[in-house]
Amino acid sequence: MGNTSSMLTQYDIEEVQEHCNHTFSQQEIVSLYQRFCQLDRNGCGFISADEFMSVPEFAVNPLSQRLLRMLDGLNFKEFVAFLSAFSSRASLQQKMEFIFTVYDSDGNGKVTFNEMLDILRDLTGQFISEQQREKVLTQVLEEAGYAKDSLLVQADFIKILGNSGLKMEVEVPVD
Repeated sequence: MGNTSSMLTQYDIEEVQEHCNHTFSQQEIVSLYQRFCQLDRNGCGFISADEFMSVPEFAVNPLSQRLLRMLDGLNFKEFVAFLSAFSSRASLQQKMEFIFTVYDSDGNGKVTFNEMLDILRDLTGQFISEQQREKVLTQVLEEAGYAKDSLLVQADFIKILGNSGLKMEVEVPVD
């Protein structure tokens, strides 16, 4: 599976399915493998940050730089596991855990006000002022029972986002 010039075996497909909690069908995994091989231009079995940035939809994503720290150097199995958070079959819990990882920029298992503010800044750009961003974020935290200086662990973070009707899906083209 590490060599992108080889084909996936039935065992490989089932192993990847298990690794991503069956969020993709076998046919979708084969399609993802074909896409992985296209992205892996040097054929080393891993996708680099530069190779990810060659995908126009990814390059223009306001969170692309944050996502790159999660993506750089992924093998195929890790690539599918990363994408599984975007599957319609992924549970809300899986989606929330993924989003928490995006927000937790230093990887310490806690999200700070400034980390949330950084994401909000990335998403809103120049459309709202820094003061407005801080006000909105402070209000959201206070409404959920947290202070501006709270360090949110994953359970706290999920509590805040839990009732947001979160939609995070991507279609996997199947030939």
